[in-house]
Amino acid sequence: MNKERLLKHLVLLMFFIFIADLLAKTFYWYYTVWWFDIVMHFISGFWVGLFFLYVFYDKNTFFRKFTAVILGVLLIGILWEIFEVYLNVVSLESFSIKDTALDMFFDLAGGLSMMFYYSKRIVGKQENIV
Repeated sequence: MNKERLLKHLVLLMFFIFIADLLAKTFYWYYTVWWFDIVMHFISGFWVGLFFLYVFYDKNTFFRKFTAVILGVLLIGILWEIFEVYLNVVSLESFSIKDTALDMFFDLAGGLSMMFYYSKRIVGKQENIV
C-alpha cells in the first residue's frame, strides 16, 4: 500500500468518525447507548494508529513503526483523558477511573488492531507480490 492509498483510508475514516460523532451528539447516543463510547474509542484508536503509521511509513522497520504507533495512540489517549477530566471538573460531573481505564484500553485495542490489519493485509500482500 502506498502512502496515497494510506492517506485515503486515513481521510475516509476521519470523516466517518466526524459523522458518527455528530450523529451521536445530535441523538444523544453517548448517554442512551451505553457501548457507543467504547466503539468510538476503538475506532479513534484505529485512526490515530493509522495516522502514526502514515507519518512513519517509509522511515523505519516494522518494529519501529509498531512502537511509534502504540506510543502515539497511548499519548493521544492520555491527552484526551486529561481533557475529559478537565471537562468533568469544569462541569462538576463525577470522575470515573473505571471509565478512563476502559477508554484507554479500547484506544490501545484500536491501535493494535490497526497494526494487525497492517501486518496481515498490507505487508502480507506486498510479500505475495514480490
